[in-house]
Amino acid sequence: MNIGLYQSASALSALERWQDVVSQNITSSQTAGYRKRTINFSAQLSGELQTDPRGRDGAAMSTVFPKVNEGINFTTGETQPTRRDYDVAIQGDGFFEVQMPDGAKAYTRSGQFKLRNDRTLITSGGQEVLSNGGSPIVLLPNGLPLTINQDGTLFQGDSSLGKISVQSFKNPSQLTSVAGGFFLAGSAQPEPVEQPELMQGYLEGSNVAPLREMVDMVLISRAYEANQKIISSYDQTMGKTLEALG
Repeated sequence: MNIGLYQSASALSALERWQDVVSQNITSSQTAGYRKRTINFSAQLSGELQTDPRGRDGAAMSTVFPKVNEGINFTTGETQPTRRDYDVAIQGDGFFEVQMPDGAKAYTRSGQFKLRNDRTLITSGGQEVLSNGGSPIVLLPNGLPLTINQDGTLFQGDSSLGKISVQSFKNPSQLTSVAGGFFLAGSAQPEPVEQPELMQGYLEGSNVAPLREMVDMVLISRAYEANQKIISSYDQTMGKTLEALG
């Protein structure tokens, strides 16, 4: 068995996964609150291979294959002013709590909100924004402008509409990423942020640096080509060997 051939093939598979992650980051780099997907590689031992095919000397060589580990970078993105009443950015720790169509609770850093026809505050994807009491936030029909205080309390005129739910997690890496820039808690337990710092009329951008991702894409391409050449070389050598053996 030519272990090098299998190692190069495994490297190609790992590079394809890296390319998928980088492509997703580039595609979502302009999405409000998006969190960069990360990837790192480690070596995984996969047994030993006899150096003597006939096994006479007992010597063996450890075989190593690349292992891919994916994660999420939760570094805060840059905050930009929008001057829109329904845009809200979180300064510091925390996630907005929203309700998915199936009733499950999800969490996001994107505060790009809007009003549904029934005056319920929803995300740009249609998920209901929840108050700290766990219920959807519904605006009054009086047409007065919405004011959101730093602590997340909402007002229309002198009428208080409740407080936006901002939740945090001791270990955000336990969150499960789903489409649309949302996260599911799974086994992680959310904890309410008692004194959140919200900014009305602002949005937090993604934490992706597109130029860095483009550099990674070039590195992936070069590494992929190098491993393809190694596989081609092994294939040619094996073909010549078979021809020689007749």
